[in-house]
Amino acid sequence: MSRQDFPRRLRLLTAGEYRQVFDNAVYKVHGKGLMALAIPNDLGHPRLGLIVSKKNLRRAVDRNRLKRLARESIRLQQQRLPAVDIVLMARRGVKELDNEVLHRQLHGMWRRLEREASKAAVDDQPGTGTPSANASQGG
Repeated sequence: MSRQDFPRRLRLLTAGEYRQVFDNAVYKVHGKGLMALAIPNDLGHPRLGLIVSKKNLRRAVDRNRLKRLARESIRLQQQRLPAVDIVLMARRGVKELDNEVLHRQLHGMWRRLEREASKAAVDDQPGTGTPSANASQGG
């Protein structure tokens, strides 16, 4: 049987880690009732932080459902996702989404994030001038 947990290594744990993502967000992915901000990390795997306020989901059971589905989605997609720190925020309209729609929304958001990150990685390939410009200036 496979492990079904969500280990600490896949989580954003401190306020400073959340602040890094908010202050330096490179990727911004929207879904119905959801928004994800992300920045690259050097860990080799994605990490997830969740912000689900009472303003958008009154009942604790609904907030917990969203968090559970988001964690499961990341856990299942972690091999495909780039090494990024993600903050997923619940927004207005998320309470109307049932589990199936929410799962599809998250899956689509992760695909868009993967596409954006791979596009950015191609843009950062050698030949853009930055590494060779630094090398040619002597040192």
